[in-house]
Amino acid sequence: MIICGLITKSEEPVPLKSISVDVVVRGFVADVVSELRYHNEEKSPVEVVFVFPLDDEAAVYAFEGLIGGTRIEAQIREKKQAEQEYEDALSEGRQAFLLEREENTSDIFTCSLGNLPPDGEATLKLSYVQALAPEPDGAIRFVLPAVLNPRYAPQGSEGGNVTKSIPRVPKGTLPYTLSLSATLESPYGINRVESKCTLEPLCYRAEDRTIAQVSLAEGHQFDRDVELLIYYEDVHKPSALLEAGKPGAAPGEQSLKQQRTWGQKLKRVLRGERTGSSLMGDPALLLTLYPSVPAPKPSQKATGEFLFLLDRSGSMACNTEYSSDSPDSPMRIQSAKETLILLLKSLPLGCYFNIYGFGSTYDSFYPQSVEYTQETMSKSLQRVKELQADLGGTEILQPLQAIYSQPCREGYPRQLFVFTDGEVSNTDEVIAEVRRHSSSHRCFSFGIGEGASTALIKGIARAAGGSAEFIAGKERMQAKALQSLKKALQPAVTRISLSWDLPPGLKAELVGSGPQVIFQGQRCLIYAQIRGQHQSSGSNEGTVVLQYQFQDQTFKETMKFSLQAQESDRLPVHRLAAQALLQELEGVGKKEKEKQRLALETSLSSGVVCSQTAYVGINTELGKPLQGPLTRRDVPHPYLFSCSALGGPAVMQAFGMKRSAPAPMAMMCSMASPGLACYGASDEDNESLCEDVEPTPKKEESPFLNLVSLQNADGSWPLDSDLASILGLSEAEISSKSPAQVAPNAWATVLAILWLHINAMEQKDEWELLEAKALSWLHATTGPQLAECVKAGNAMLGSGVSPDVFEI
Repeated sequence: MIICGLITKSEEPVPLKSISVDVVVRGFVADVVSELRYHNEEKSPVEVVFVFPLDDEAAVYAFEGLIGGTRIEAQIREKKQAEQEYEDALSEGRQAFLLEREENTSDIFTCSLGNLPPDGEATLKLSYVQALAPEPDGAIRFVLPAVLNPRYAPQGSEGGNVTKSIPRVPKGTLPYTLSLSATLESPYGINRVESKCTLEPLCYRAEDRTIAQVSLAEGHQFDRDVELLIYYEDVHKPSALLEAGKPGAAPGEQSLKQQRTWGQKLKRVLRGERTGSSLMGDPALLLTLYPSVPAPKPSQKATGEFLFLLDRSGSMACNTEYSSDSPDSPMRIQSAKETLILLLKSLPLGCYFNIYGFGSTYDSFYPQSVEYTQETMSKSLQRVKELQADLGGTEILQPLQAIYSQPCREGYPRQLFVFTDGEVSNTDEVIAEVRRHSSSHRCFSFGIGEGASTALIKGIARAAGGSAEFIAGKERMQAKALQSLKKALQPAVTRISLSWDLPPGLKAELVGSGPQVIFQGQRCLIYAQIRGQHQSSGSNEGTVVLQYQFQDQTFKETMKFSLQAQESDRLPVHRLAAQALLQELEGVGKKEKEKQRLALETSLSSGVVCSQTAYVGINTELGKPLQGPLTRRDVPHPYLFSCSALGGPAVMQAFGMKRSAPAPMAMMCSMASPGLACYGASDEDNESLCEDVEPTPKKEESPFLNLVSLQNADGSWPLDSDLASILGLSEAEISSKSPAQVAPNAWATVLAILWLHINAMEQKDEWELLEAKALSWLHATTGPQLAECVKAGNAMLGSGVSPDVFEI
């Protein structure tokens, strides 16, 4: 793992005094300003480089520096022009800095700061805005990322990999702390805030609890992601926010006859025309909808081809949380295996499936997908339990190409589930491959552990009409995976369209192409511009209608919104709209050059950084030409490793090592037991230094997972000694209490469902689908005796589960 920070190009650390972060969360939008303060203790000027991760959907819209009391405001330019201006400034002895996004991924940024003078101080100020999505339990999740894992570079890949040149800083030895203050605003009220970091008590600023403030406790080490889980009183209510345009910015064309949507602008760009229109001048509207798509009841009649692609690279043997104070967080590979078991048990009879594993190479359980039967399920279940993180690096492109080379089965929609810790450097190439095949499948992705690439995880899901989830710390992957399976079992929503009803003189224009995917209960964001002149005698309210088709039926969602625009200095809605459009335009397609031209225009007019632009700031007051090159120093690159992977602190003490001075990984590998993986190193280190990996120590399975493992493919449970052991009874005792003329497996299935309701209600999200399959089987085989079975089962287990559970 790498901790982000400011470093010289020769990897000589520049002491970082503190990081101060101010966050304002209004509903589902987070506006963030980060200030980082540094001091150059060298005797000569230095060039320093700040490398940091950001969420893939964050819109960076401002960057500035304060050096020796001189404020330097950066301007957005085409990237090549910005780089040239920066180099020219350095050669003239001027102080300058450059902010740019990394070439092959959208979630890593680099800021180069030149000519930081001896004993000089620098403050870097970064501003960005981000839309936040609700978690399955309703929490709004804000993450300030700190962990920047090494990105594996596949064989033959082109382009640089900035993560390889960053020094590895040991946990617990960072010379700076983090202070974070968050102001929370919601018209529906704020219930509570949770975090794996230590927080000060939540302080309400309004009697109705619509405004609150929370901050990190003093002394926080910024060596792990900071996560805030914000619980509102009601999170699934539609909302609308109309934001006034930027003062002084040119509005869009005034004549409604001349107005064009962004889709029409794109067509003009394809013809080589300039659009000449800005996002910033007109009011911008953000609509948050929760479409009530009828949820089809899961049943054995559901069909599909379900393909599971599991990361088995060396880094998957790490815990989901790096923190040394959370040694009981699950291993990534173990959590993924338990999730696969639940997914396998929840699949409907008659579907097709296959399981792929990838690392430096890849393999699959079957040459092609096979029908889901008792035999194939049992065989696959045993193989899943034996899987290890033993395939070296992270080559995800090749297995994806192998999957796409297999022909789709007519009548069985393809659903791809990808589980990875997301540590690859060819992110854009992988996303492009998924997008090329987006018409033939949906992709559901899962980022495992801190530092998982949001660009990769969100990018492949967005490219193929699925959804993305992230799992870190002690969080259970299973519930999120089963929620995604429910989405995969839902037939696709088609023919999505929007219609508007606005007062005379006004017109709404979508920013981008609008919603392309809708799932039951999932948030749907819509960005639009409101153009024209609002007549004073007209209504102050607008209406939007979302229409779609689902299972041959047409549905409509109607929402009214106020046309009273709110003033905002930071223009978060405008920046988010620009970012949404940029993500759409920068997707690789047949007309890539033409789309890139419109992306460049959008980035320059909105100030939101994209792959073609960068911020450059130059101090024009200082201009002494350089007498020589800026100071550069070389330092070792110690790896930050997980102590548990090498046997814990006791092993380190036995070798005479201290946490503050870890040995290079090659040395650690030689001292570790033969065949032990170098966990905490990059996948390239694991591949080259520790190819022979011992099997992960077997963890005793929970009674819940044991019960799930016993279920048959058709949804029933067998009556045997294994089930009896979980129930805490003898097999003979169970058989003796069975109602007359009831098949043993029907009796066993009733008891298994009762046990789940008695002992595993906290994990209900994980077993809802397999319960539905069991109930379907019971109703088809048991008939009127089911009520008697439930009554007898409750009596034997001493429970009072309602017969309504069994749909009697």
